[in-house]
This record gives sequence, structure tokens and C-alpha cells, in this order.
Amino acid sequence: MYDFANSGYTTVVLTTVFNSYFVAVVAAGKSWGTLAFTAALSLSYLAIMLTMPTLGARADANASKRRLLFTSTVGCVAVTAMLALVGPGDIWLGLAILAVSNYCYCVGESIVAAFLPEIAKPQALGRVSGWGWGFGYFGGMLALGLSLWLVFRLSADGIPESQSVPYVMLLTAGIFAVAAIAPFLFLRERSAPTHRPAEGLLGRLWAAWQETGKSFPDFRLLLLCGASYQAGIAVVITLAAVYATQVMGFDMTQTMLLVFTVNIGAAVGALLFGHVQDRIGHKKALTLTLWGWIVMVLIAYMAVSLWIFWVAAVIAGLCMGTSQSAGRAMVGALAPPQRSAEFYSLWTFAIQLAAVVGPLSYGLVTWITQGNHRLALLVTGVFFVIGLLVLSRVDFVRGAQRRDAAPG
Repeated sequence: MYDFANSGYTTVVLTTVFNSYFVAVVAAGKSWGTLAFTAALSLSYLAIMLTMPTLGARADANASKRRLLFTSTVGCVAVTAMLALVGPGDIWLGLAILAVSNYCYCVGESIVAAFLPEIAKPQALGRVSGWGWGFGYFGGMLALGLSLWLVFRLSADGIPESQSVPYVMLLTAGIFAVAAIAPFLFLRERSAPTHRPAEGLLGRLWAAWQETGKSFPDFRLLLLCGASYQAGIAVVITLAAVYATQVMGFDMTQTMLLVFTVNIGAAVGALLFGHVQDRIGHKKALTLTLWGWIVMVLIAYMAVSLWIFWVAAVIAGLCMGTSQSAGRAMVGALAPPQRSAEFYSLWTFAIQLAAVVGPLSYGLVTWITQGNHRLALLVTGVFFVIGLLVLSRVDFVRGAQRRDAAPG
């Protein structure tokens, strides 16, 4: 249910509506608009990278994951609603609100993942993670579908699409708030507190890097793999709407329908592939998914007609659902049970590093090449290739043995 609740934020704010609205309307279509948007997100991801490992370790120490989840959710809902205040020319206001809302979202996304090993058996991590991601994509589709309906309704009343964005932001925040009620009523804290001593931000990061290299080498490789392929996924999530409008000529309505289609594919991929992952193993499952991402990038890069681009979008959806579900399950397979929040926070660190590097590299390529989005997308494919190479060195059997031997 929490996956269902928070997916509307990424689907509507980051992927479909506000990103293209910021580039086209708030920044008035300037060439630096995409770079400014990605830079604001990168700043929030950097803040997550520096703070989340400490927040996760403290949540484990005090058994306070649920309280941290509630705080971050309230923050994300409130600040998302504030995006309705951003209009043409409000560049700094829009960037600041975007960065804060995304920070709160990322905290919640990391902490809710840490509950997975508490509610799923080890042999069912893939399917339970897949159920969560699949249900989450349905939540994203609900938020996007209602947003699309709202845009049509306001257009019928003579309000242009660009002026309907503030109403869409309020709707998205409202859906998040209402849908998040259920998990806070029923979700319980099951892990005992570890009472590990608190450490400073940089001290915790350095200690975690040393510890994973010495005691959990396969988990460290998984972090490097995740940082690689998630950089490519971050580009698709953050800039798919920008690519569709700038390269394929989509308007807001077409872009919303495109993302709706991607979410359907992602839901199907997450729901079905989780069972495949449990059956064939984490490593083989993710390998298949990364090859799918490479194929998607090549098809989208060469697409000159709309139907080819739609094919690439469907493949992207299937791969998105499978790869994100697989990543969350793989962390659960290698994380010591009493330190789940801390280890998922390290996974969040890797994902946010990817979220900085991926979109920022895309923005830099488009800026340097004076708006060559096709080349920027092709560069994105390199991240998936690197992920494949690192994944080939991960040994999940050895990683599970290190997990079981770890102290609480």
C-alpha cells in the first residue's frame, strides 16, 4: 500500500508533468532548463547520499523505522502540494521545492524497503518485492489517470494545459496522503533495536564502505552494480517526458498517455517477474533485465516514427518493473536481518549516486551538443553495460553465507 501511495509522486512530478512543465514553461524553453532541473534533483540526491546511511543506522538502533517513514511521508505530501505555487519564471522557487520534496520521497522509499525482510520469507523476496512494485505502478497509473482526467476537464473549461499543472500537483499530494493512511494503520515494527552507537554522517559512510569491503564483498559489488544500472533507469524516469516532447514532438496529453503505457508494462513486469526471479535466481533475472534495457535504448535511439518509439516505451516499462523489483529483493537476500534499514540505506546511497550521475550526464550531453537528446540517450546505454559487467562478479551464495555469519 505504501508503494501504491508514493508512486504517484515519481509518475506525475518527476516523470510526466512537472519536469516537462518546468523546462517548457517555468524556464521558458531555455537550453539550460533540463540541466537546471537535473541539477536540483542531483542536489537532493546528494543530500540523501550523505544523510541516509546515518538515518538508517539510527532507525535500526532505536527500532524507529515506522516513525521515520511517517515523518518523511508528511514532508513529501506537504512540499509536493507547494509545487502548485510555481509559475512561469519562478525558477529558484521551483527548484528549491522540487529538491526538498524529492529528498523526503527518497527517505520514505528507502525506509519502506527495509521492512521487506521482516514480512517476506527468504525464498519469496522476489515475488513479494514484485507485488509491492506492481501495486505501486497501479498507484502511479491511478494518479496519472486522474491527472489526465483533470487536464481534460480544465481544458474543456478553457484552461490551457500549462495552467492546469498547479491543480495536478495538489491532486497528486492528496492521493499520496490518502493512500498512505492504510500502511500507517497496519504496518508494525518487528525488528528489535540493535542499540549500535550513533556515528557522524561522513564517519558512518566511511565505516560502511570499509565494512562492506571486508565483511560483505558481494554486497559491495551489488552496490556498484546498482549504482551503474540505476543511473540509466534514473534517466528514463526523470527525462522520458522531456525526450518525448523534445525529440518525438509529444504534447502533455500524449506524454501522459505514454507514461501510462510504461506504467502498465512496469506493473506487469514487476508482478510476473518476481516469481521468475525466485525460480531462476537473482543474478540471472537481473542479467536478463539489463539486456532488455540495452535493447530498449538502441530502439529508442533509432526511432524516427512514433510506433517504434512506443515499442521502446513498452520494453522500458517491462524492464523498469523487473529491475527495480529485483534490486530491492537482492538487497534483502544479502542484508543481515537486524540491520535491514542500514543496508537498505546503503542501497539508497548507491541509487541516489546513480540518480545524480545519470540525469546530470544526460543534461550535460544535451547542453554541450546544443540539445542532442538522441546522443544523450545513447550515452545512457553505457550505464547498463557497466552494470552487466559488475553483476558478473557477484556471488549470491557467498554473499548469503557472509550475511548469516554477521553479528546483529
